[in-house]
Amino acid sequence: MAWFKKGKKEEVKTEIATVEKAVPVLKSGKVASDVILKPMVTEKAAHLAAKGQYVFAVSPRATKVQVKNAIRTMYGMTPVSVNMQVVEGKAVRFGRSIGKRKNWKKAIVTLPEGKKIEVYEGV
Repeated sequence: MAWFKKGKKEEVKTEIATVEKAVPVLKSGKVASDVILKPMVTEKAAHLAAKGQYVFAVSPRATKVQVKNAIRTMYGMTPVSVNMQVVEGKAVRFGRSIGKRKNWKKAIVTLPEGKKIEVYEGV
């Protein structure tokens, strides 16, 4: 075993550069983007946005209070009310096999008069 030397091992130090992003964190320690998954960009959501209501897909375990706090940290404004809906997953078929898509949850957030969220930027 000529290639193996007994004795001191050389220590190889590697430094990993970490880039920390400014991520909004809630009081509960959760990240706001774990609660609010994405804004819903649909025709109905656009009509509701004209009334000051915005629709978001949220985590299935999210509560109204968590969604309210996440909106406050992400967009800097406190909603007047938050309504939640559980959307049933559709039945699907792939050839002979029958399955079902996952259930998901959406939140309809009502903002105070005159307040606006720029959700549809670049759409």
